Amino acid sequence: MLTILGFAMIATFLVLIMLKKMSPIAALVLIPALFCVFVGKGAQLGDYVIDGVTGLAPTAAMLMFAIVYFGVMIDVGLFDPVVRGILKFCKADPLRIVVGTAVLAAIVSLDGDGSTTFMITVSAMYPLYKRLKMSLVVMTGVAAMANGVMNTLPWGGPTARAATALKLDASDIFVPMIPALAMGLLFVFALAYVLGRRERKRLGVLTLDEVLVEEQETETVLVGAGSGAAASGTGGSGDPATPTGGPGTGGSASGAPLPAEESEDDAAFRVLDPERATLRPKLYWFNALLTVALLTAMIMEWLPIPVLFLLGAALALTVNFPHMPDQKARIAAHAENVLNVSGMVFAAAVFTGVLNGTGMVDHMAKWVVGNIPDGMGPHMALVTGVLSIPFTYFMSNDGFYFGILPVLAEAGHAHGVSSLEIARASLVGQPLHMSSPLVPAVYVLVGMAKVEFGDHTRFVVKWAALTSLVVLGAGLLFGIV
Repeated sequence: MLTILGFAMIATFLVLIMLKKMSPIAALVLIPALFCVFVGKGAQLGDYVIDGVTGLAPTAAMLMFAIVYFGVMIDVGLFDPVVRGILKFCKADPLRIVVGTAVLAAIVSLDGDGSTTFMITVSAMYPLYKRLKMSLVVMTGVAAMANGVMNTLPWGGPTARAATALKLDASDIFVPMIPALAMGLLFVFALAYVLGRRERKRLGVLTLDEVLVEEQETETVLVGAGSGAAASGTGGSGDPATPTGGPGTGGSASGAPLPAEESEDDAAFRVLDPERATLRPKLYWFNALLTVALLTAMIMEWLPIPVLFLLGAALALTVNFPHMPDQKARIAAHAENVLNVSGMVFAAAVFTGVLNGTGMVDHMAKWVVGNIPDGMGPHMALVTGVLSIPFTYFMSNDGFYFGILPVLAEAGHAHGVSSLEIARASLVGQPLHMSSPLVPAVYVLVGMAKVEFGDHTRFVVKWAALTSLVVLGAGLLFGIV
């Protein structure tokens, strides 16, 4: 019964948010609460929720202060050179912009943190997508898939969890997987090229002067990139297509024609307003060194990540905005993103708390493993790879790697399959995992991009699952799994 109710709860949640019958926050809270009553454990709901909130509280704190930190860095101009470089490459060509999104997300993902990747990628690319009236779900989907492939880095989380759960060395798992993961990343770039061509066909190649002069109040977003389904200009949020400098950038929203003496290259760089009052050019190298030190400390694990971002945000605000009114203004400017993301994380804590507390996750895992045919025993690495795709989407990485992976490894041992093969195969599902409703970082992505989570899910699931299958296929081809 718990197995059926667990699958039913997940299916109900996904259907309701994809059909936009409920908001993600409401669905994450009310649906598990209702199913907890169905299970007959309504009296323990409070304990389950508190356990879930306690487990995710450090993540929520990290996201809150990370948003403030990177928001301040965007305000003071730290990423302006990066944006100028991307704009110089992309110009006003939708194809180049989509490919640039994938490349930028992959590069920034080297820090191993999804939230950081999405904040930087969206901050850099969002203004271009809005100015050119491109599909925002293409941006969120491509960024999520690129980050999902790169999330397999040893310091990214899944590889470390697999190594810990099976008592293996992380490098022994990751290094042989590099060719397969490289194929997955190349597939993401190729997919970005195809999606970019669709956007180019729909919009054409424009100059930024044309875009600024011809601003319209609404825009069409093709949810599914070429499916023909029209949604609002923000991928479902319903906001008008008012030009903006992007989240937290302080960019100009005037949309006025450019002065005649201003070149097109100069116009491109106005997406992040070069005259905004929050710029701190004299502190550029301080902010750059602070960010490098912060990311280094995070990778080296000198302090817990929430503590690092708390200290970093406090230091960045104090040095860049020494006056209290200015600090309050910066915090207020990013308060909406902070509230949206932290609220979503705590709502997800209800979902995970009920799944784990009622025992639904354990029963679902045992049911799946128990139904694997005996004839598949010698192919447990393949089975693990296939199962990792839905399992890492419907549950946390902790639940999969510490709860299910050891069971799959034991089943593999009985048929002569090594733990290393099982561990490598378990990484296959990460491109899809990064868009899971149980991953806090995805709410940073859709929140900053002003895209409805249901629209993002409907667009990305098929492409991310295909990316995972490409990684699995390459792993089998190269004899890695």
